[in-house]
This record gives sequence, structure tokens and C-alpha cells, in this order.
Amino acid sequence: MALLPFSSQLIADVGISLGDEGKGRLVPEIVEELRNTPRPVTVVIKVNGGANAGHTAAGVKLNLLPSGVVEREIPHLAIGSGVVADPRKFLWEAAPLERKGYSVLDRLLIDERTMTSDLTHRLMDLAEEDYRVNVLAEEPRGSTGRGISAAYSEETGHWQMYFSDFLAGPNFFARKLAQRADRACRVIQHVYRASEASWNGFFDRLTEAERRSNAETIAAGVFGPEEFDFTQFRGKRPFELDLERLTEVYWKAGTALRGNVGEVRELVLREIRRGHTVLGEFGQAYWLDKRHGFSGTSSHTFTPEFFESANIPVQAIHTFGVAKAYDTKVGTHTFLTEMAESEPLGAKLKKLEFGTSTGRQRMVGWYDAVEKGDALRYGGFQDLMINKLDALTWSGDWKGDLLICTGYEDADGNRCLHVPRNEAVRKALRPVYKRYPGWAEDISDVRRFADLPANARRYVGAMLKGIVDVAYAGEPLPAVLPNLRYLGVGPGPSQIIKDLPAAPELIALA
Repeated sequence: MALLPFSSQLIADVGISLGDEGKGRLVPEIVEELRNTPRPVTVVIKVNGGANAGHTAAGVKLNLLPSGVVEREIPHLAIGSGVVADPRKFLWEAAPLERKGYSVLDRLLIDERTMTSDLTHRLMDLAEEDYRVNVLAEEPRGSTGRGISAAYSEETGHWQMYFSDFLAGPNFFARKLAQRADRACRVIQHVYRASEASWNGFFDRLTEAERRSNAETIAAGVFGPEEFDFTQFRGKRPFELDLERLTEVYWKAGTALRGNVGEVRELVLREIRRGHTVLGEFGQAYWLDKRHGFSGTSSHTFTPEFFESANIPVQAIHTFGVAKAYDTKVGTHTFLTEMAESEPLGAKLKKLEFGTSTGRQRMVGWYDAVEKGDALRYGGFQDLMINKLDALTWSGDWKGDLLICTGYEDADGNRCLHVPRNEAVRKALRPVYKRYPGWAEDISDVRRFADLPANARRYVGAMLKGIVDVAYAGEPLPAVLPNLRYLGVGPGPSQIIKDLPAAPELIALA
């Protein structure tokens, strides 16, 4: 089947599970598809989140920068106003990439209203986890420790600082940073009730984490280990910061990016009016949205945020939903389809599944079509990419059937075909599965859908059918169904099948 044209010059790259779906690898595919057309991609904009959103594109691991950085011909890399960003992190990520031959800062535009984050937010992040564990005796939330939640909380509290602050004088910036630091230290001491030992340990933990994360950069001599030393900001007394040093370091980093701060809204409007395509790259996923998700992140993680972050009028947009051929989760989220410890496939998949940002082991589970179907029903998407089908191939101790969750049941056997919004209700449910036979053939070199094993083709059709059955439960199907546009059969940029049948034909295979 020939790929259908995208329905808009605006394209949203979103996850339809709980993150980690492989959204980063979608960017080069869309860029390649539109490269020699009248509507090439000229802007890739990071829409939400911050350095907690790990993406991998063309083998390059990224946190804060858009995945479009790996596509050298894209002239503009934008950071929307829906992002919270540490200026030091931009420099830490850009410098080693530029040494590898990627142009970053010459293409980067940070919106004036992008909110700044800094050390104080990271300390707040660690203190909140410390409070949960040591004061409330609860399970940790599983934060990345990048300070994203704390930074967003300042937006609702009207304390935010913007990248435009680096265009003002140093005294204005220093005064706002001093107020921010004072609030953070008081909250950590008196609200979160951190001990002196915990306070001192926060700086050591941040130092260790960033040096580990930037080990390759340090080894290459791009930055010395002292660049990632957070103990330099610790004050002489507990719950006190070296404000002079903090101000000096962050003012220097922010003003180094002065030439990159401007109006993203004007850039996006200009490129649309020139007939070009603007690709919005989202962090996290539908079920982590701060309003309609579960134990979500602190930002809006689905298509509508594109317009808020780019600051442009609401208009037609093409949404591209990304998922995996099985499910993964990190943190403390309810995971109804989690595989049992005794499941051989689970042991195999766990060897592949570690967070890009944190390195945390991900939990693994069977494909949950209910979550993805509701993302279609209530969020909407026109195209679909499913990654990691190859990971389900029989190997080692794994040789068995595959399960797809098509509904939930309560203790009385009542069937539920949508995700309950009440978390207490959701936790009490159990998944209802349909079983599909697996396959033994290696599919990593397959590039034509027809060349996949029959059982693999059937499973792909069943994944799409599960989504559609949930999204339109009890209703007639629409004339146009979401199109499975790309199917990943390996981690390499070329390991993607693109000649997938139309949705009705795929569904019929199931």
C-alpha cells in the first residue's frame, strides 16, 4: 500500500502508552518521507517536559534537545514555551554533539517564554522523594531527579523564570534567583523536613548522577569532571546555598545562549506560511498527561499542547501515535498487564528495557490495547508506529503464545472496555486477554510486510484490531481508520517495514 499523505503541515509525534515507545526514531522517518516533497520538515520543536524525556534517534541519546538534531538538513530546532529547561543542560548536550559533527547551537531557537530550571528544582525533587520515604513512609514516586515537577509548580504559583530573563541585566536575574533559592531552602527544611545528612547527600547524589550520565563527555575531554560538581553550590551551613556561586554559574550558562533566545511562534508561523512542515516532538505519553493521565508527569503530553507550546492558533494537525509491540512502565504506576516473574518472555525483554534518562530497569508487560484504544478515542491519532516487534521472536527460554489485553474485568466478572478514570477502580481490575501464536523466524532483516511469518502478521493485525475495537466499542467504524504507517523490527534506522496494508486489511488478519 502506498503511504497516504499527511493531512497537515503540523505533525505531532506522541506516545500512546506510558512513555518509552521509541518516539525519537519516528522523527528521521518523517523527515525522510517528506525530504523531496514540496512540504519538507524545516522545524522540529520540543513541545513539553524537560531533560527527563529521553529519546534515541539514529543511535544518539538525547534528553533536552529535539531528536531532529540528528537530521543535519533541518534548519531549525525549537524549544517551545511548554518546556522547562536548565541552560547548563543545553550546553552539556550540545557541546559533545557538535564535536561529533552535528550543528546544534546554530540551529537552536529557545522560546522567550520557555521556563528555566536550575539546581534548586533538582534539590526540591530529591527532597520530595526523601519526604515520601522518610517522613510519610510511602513508596518513592520514581522521579528522574531532574527537577521537572518543581519547575512546573512555579508556573502555577506565579514564580516562574523565563529564558528572556537572560536578555535583561544581571541584577534582575540575580534578584529572582535569590528569591527562588530562598523559597527552595525553606521548603526543603521546614516542609519536607529533610535531615542535615539528607541535605548534604543531595549534592553528592546529583554529582554522581551527572558524572555517570556524562561519562563519555568527560572521557572525551569536552568538559572536565568539575563541570558536574554540584557540591560547589552547597552553602557553609545546612539548608543554605552558595548563592554567589549559583548565580555566577547560571548567569554564565544562560547568557551563553542569548543568541538562541527568541520567538518560536514567529518561526512556526513563518514556516507554515512557506508551505513547510513543522514536527512537534513530545516527551512522555498520553497516559502521563498531568490532567488526564495516571501519576503523571507535570506537563501536558498530547497533541493539544502543541498549540500552547508553539503559541499559535489551533488548526488542523496530523497526530502520529507511537507504541511498542508490548508494554513497559517505570515508576509506581499501576501495571495491569505486567508479566509474571516466571514468564520467560519477561526475562528476555527486561534485558532490553532501561530508561534513556535514568538507566532504571523498566517493568515489562503484555500489549494493552485498552490503553491505546482510549488514547485514540479521547486523544485521537491518524497514523501509528509500532516498535520492537522483533523482540517477541522466540529465543532462549522464550517459546510460547503472545497475549493482547482487550478489556478488563472486576471481581464480579463485569467487563470494562475503557480505562477507568478512578484509580481505585482501575487497581481492582484484571486484564482480559486474547491469545495469539508466536513465531521462531528471525524478522530483523525483513523489510516487506508480506515476508513476515504468518503468525507475526496476524499479531500485528491483532494489535491494531484491539485498538480499534476499544476506540469504537458499540459504534459503527468510521470510514477512515488509523493507518499503521511504520513497523519497527529492530533498533537500527533501516529496520522498519513501511509497506503495511490498509487498516481494514490488517484487522482482517486477526
